[in-house]
Amino acid sequence: MRLIRDGVPSPRTRVAFTPESALAAIEELGYPVVLKPLIGSWGRLISKVNDREAAEAIVEHKDVLGNYLHSIYYIQEYIQKPGRDIRAFVVGSETIAAIYRASDHWITNTARGGQASNCPVTPELDALCVRAARAVGGGVVAIDLLEAPEGLLVNEVNYTMEFRNSIDTTGVNIPARVVDYVLEVARAAR
Repeated sequence: MRLIRDGVPSPRTRVAFTPESALAAIEELGYPVVLKPLIGSWGRLISKVNDREAAEAIVEHKDVLGNYLHSIYYIQEYIQKPGRDIRAFVVGSETIAAIYRASDHWITNTARGGQASNCPVTPELDALCVRAARAVGGGVVAIDLLEAPEGLLVNEVNYTMEFRNSIDTTGVNIPARVVDYVLEVARAAR
């Protein structure tokens, strides 16, 4: 929600707290939509919902599971993307590297079989990623972006940065850059 507050271009998103309000939010956004867990990784438990029947089934499953996290519905509009998305790595105030994650499936995570290739860090990409990182407090984050007809959209900001298939692909030693940043912040705090 901080991305929206700070005007970072993102997919239209709704949060609901009851099955009824979740279904209303889904209908408002229009099909297809994506239902995401509040906590997750590797593209797990993400659902592309194509119609009312599927929406009712998924919302019912979440409701019956009973865990309080399942009673919070995070709903995004589905963005038709060109068979890939972008994972960018922000350390401090710089986007140090980025990869394309391509797949024939709509979920492109490399942990789910997506293929990584280098994505050039353009000034536009760097500015948007740094802006998104600052909106959520900065530091060390991975930004997932979608290439939409209207331009880049920030899909997620991940504090648990994973860089599977990214070091060799980009030629950037991401762990070393993170360590350098942490040491720099520690020295400045003295």
